[in-house]
Amino acid sequence: MSKKPKITENPVVETGNAEEQDVEENGPGHAPAEGDADPPGAEAALTAERDRLAAEKTELQDRFLRAQAEFQNFRKRAEKERLEFTEYASTEAVRALLPILDDFERALKSESADREFQKGMELIHQRLYDSLKRLGLEPLEALGKPFDPHTHHAVEMSETDSAPEHTVLDEYQRAYNFKGRLLRPAMVKVAVAPAAKEQDGVR
Repeated sequence: MSKKPKITENPVVETGNAEEQDVEENGPGHAPAEGDADPPGAEAALTAERDRLAAEKTELQDRFLRAQAEFQNFRKRAEKERLEFTEYASTEAVRALLPILDDFERALKSESADREFQKGMELIHQRLYDSLKRLGLEPLEALGKPFDPHTHHAVEMSETDSAPEHTVLDEYQRAYNFKGRLLRPAMVKVAVAPAAKEQDGVR
């Protein structure tokens, strides 16, 4: 009599694949071993992004340096213009006072019967002259000097043998420099050689 095969009451049935078993063993958030590696092209993308940021940084630094240099140049120009404007304004103010200085000098050349009045005029003239001199006014002597077209303006020519030709014989208006620059030329009379006399009807 033959034996019957033994039947197991609780057979073990294997279900699912290796990935499902891995999830069961390591938890639902764990990726397969193959997923731990960077995707293809990720390193190249990072390199390109790094190069782009480096180039952008260099460009921004260059723009900043240019803007800084332009600002410094602007400051220098503004300061130069301010100084030039200040000098121009003071020059014009001093120029406007020269006729008053001339009037004082002409008045002081005239004798006055009132000595106190004369002393008062001299004092005012001296204070005005000293104030202008501190600002940079400088008188230029012309009398007896050779004629200089840069600082002299000839308003009269006089034939004479008593002085070399082109010598300043008289000064009608004094010349002045202001801060090293000519503010006003002198108005002068200049000597010229006498014309040759007629001899035997021939010049």
